[in-house]
Amino acid sequence: MNSSKGRTTLEVGTDGVAIITIINPPVNSLSFDVLNSLKETYEQAVRRDDIKAIVVTGAKGKFSGGFDISAFGKIQNGTVQAPKPGFVSFEILCDLVAASKKPSVAAIDGLALGGGLEVAMGCHARISTPNAQLGLPELQLGVLPGFGGTQALPRLVGIAKALEMMLTSKPVKGEEALRLGLVDAVVSPNELLNTARRWALDILEGKKPWVITYYKTDKLEPLGEAKEMFKFARAQTRRQAPNLKHPLVCIDVVEEGIVSGARNGLWKEAEAFQGLLHSDTCKSLVHFFFAQRGTTKVEYSYGFFIRILTRVLEETRSLVPGVTDLGLKPRQIKKVAILGGGLMGSGIATALILSNYSVVLKEVNDKFLQGGISRVRANLQSRVKKGQMSQDKLEKTLSLLKGALDYDSFKDVDMVIEAVIENVSLKQQIFSDLEKFCPPHCILASNTSTIDLNLIGEKTRSQDRIIGAHFFSPAHIMPLLEIVRTQKTSPQVIIDLLDVGKKIRKTPVVVGNCTGFAVNRMFFPYTQAGLLLVERGTDVYQIDRAITKFGMPMGPFRLCDLVGFGVAIATGGQFVLNFPERTYKSMLIPLMQDDKRAGETTRRGFYVYDEKRKAKPDPEIQKYIEKAREMSGVSIDPKLTKLSDKDITEMIFFPVVNEACRVLAEGIAVKAADLDVSAVMGMGFPPYRGGLLFWADSLGSKYICSRLEEWSKSYGGFFKPCSYLADRAAKGAPLSLTMDPAKARL
Repeated sequence: MNSSKGRTTLEVGTDGVAIITIINPPVNSLSFDVLNSLKETYEQAVRRDDIKAIVVTGAKGKFSGGFDISAFGKIQNGTVQAPKPGFVSFEILCDLVAASKKPSVAAIDGLALGGGLEVAMGCHARISTPNAQLGLPELQLGVLPGFGGTQALPRLVGIAKALEMMLTSKPVKGEEALRLGLVDAVVSPNELLNTARRWALDILEGKKPWVITYYKTDKLEPLGEAKEMFKFARAQTRRQAPNLKHPLVCIDVVEEGIVSGARNGLWKEAEAFQGLLHSDTCKSLVHFFFAQRGTTKVEYSYGFFIRILTRVLEETRSLVPGVTDLGLKPRQIKKVAILGGGLMGSGIATALILSNYSVVLKEVNDKFLQGGISRVRANLQSRVKKGQMSQDKLEKTLSLLKGALDYDSFKDVDMVIEAVIENVSLKQQIFSDLEKFCPPHCILASNTSTIDLNLIGEKTRSQDRIIGAHFFSPAHIMPLLEIVRTQKTSPQVIIDLLDVGKKIRKTPVVVGNCTGFAVNRMFFPYTQAGLLLVERGTDVYQIDRAITKFGMPMGPFRLCDLVGFGVAIATGGQFVLNFPERTYKSMLIPLMQDDKRAGETTRRGFYVYDEKRKAKPDPEIQKYIEKAREMSGVSIDPKLTKLSDKDITEMIFFPVVNEACRVLAEGIAVKAADLDVSAVMGMGFPPYRGGLLFWADSLGSKYICSRLEEWSKSYGGFFKPCSYLADRAAKGAPLSLTMDPAKARL
């Protein structure tokens, strides 16, 4: 067999045990080549008289990371023919591996995820290493486990735990897998194969149980209790993921096997998998998976949803012209200083010390400094409460953080991240000071969310060291890091920050410099479109409900309350100043702020908040809306008081799509896929819609352009389609055409 393809090998020891090894770097994914080879190799092992028992394992310390996701797109677009339903679950696992007269044991190290775990569950026993990761994360790609996992997992760990593992896509480690019954023993990596060999022979000799997973029933709850579990799981799923069909399909398939037997369940699973594979949700999530892998030269998992794979996949490169193609190596960053201990600064400090960076947190006075350190401690304490960190580990982590009221401790820092309020003159002064007190190699980064970096650094002589490190709030939790380069930023500085982003477990996206950069630039119309609608008669709370129903974590007005009116006014002002022809200027938020409403922090904004921060609509905001309407010189439009949820979603998001097209056209981003990742990871755009531009292309450029043109005639230039969008619409072309790197601002 061609060694460049995925394959399996067969080696027979003097003890008569055959070792079948899955080989398909980097994580031994189950491509069609591997699956066909596994079937042929296993059939050979069953036929051979010199083989008594079989051990299945994976090469180089990884059992298998699951089915080859690249095949999804090929099946969806018809370039590859899908195997017949049940090929893996029936022909390979149920009727060959499980039904074999020779016992088989899975020797699991590293990963057994998705199809990898399903192969292991087809064996008669499983031996794992302590740190191996076992799980079925397929729902995060819009499908369900398709190699028998919906029937095997409940029979090994029980229905309740199986549903939890599948619906949340959370893997378990070897020790927990042993407690659950998912594996039969846990041993060290250097004992794994020998233990699996002996276990297989013990099964043959009757010293260990010979268990066919699909017929195992002792872990299954009584039928009446099981039905209640399925009922509860459906109710929870409908509440938490109202737009998603495939989790409910998964529950149905599991129930079919419990009620009608495993073979009936396997047939239902095979049929359901084929249907879901061609769904819009699956296509969107597969697109987003590959979009995320392609953002930067960092290590990525076989899905953003499986953090545990981040360290094991090979690096993938992106188009960052003049940076990732120069062969530069990242310099070692040991000590980082942060200016500002507010919500953002303390969150960034938390992310850094969690990854073992030494951090200096500087504030203007001791009160603010102690407040910042307290916020960092609170961030860590929340991890302790969730069982993610011990109290002892908290104290050791916090010892990496030092406070400062001056620049004396900046003389040996490798990077500074400025995280003060959005004030141009203040930031300019800070960067002038940093140039004096920091060593010449020190990276000078700003966490500004909107201000042009050239403006921030115009009074320095160190423009080659200045870069944007735009985190999203809360910075220690949100996964996106927007790396902003100017025309003068050194490629070495970009490489260094990419490396830091990788080490603090962020997804970095490199973008060009402009007001708002990529994410905030794209999304500034999000709130402004809402303000335009409200002043013309649409209900504030109807807008937020429609947008959350679409899949956003919160609507534009709840988001304003969360970030605070001060931030909303400061950032909005930058866009009004720089893009006056296409911004909507409303006085609604300033009027509310003047009346001491500032959002969630004051418990009054567009909503009112109780002591537990639960939001409730506030009828009092109507008086501010009427005043803002009067100041804008507009009147209620009867059509806008009766909008459907679909109309609201389009009037909020089509201006966002329009601005994303400008970001692409100007070369702020090289690929539409980078903007898709940014929208999902920075603003919470629903990943099951594939990202902003992928979703837009599902509707069509012609439709979006025609709607924007219609609204611009009634409501002005805010809705006017940009030339990029109009050109694509005229040609009937998708919006997500890749930018020519030579023309990009990157």
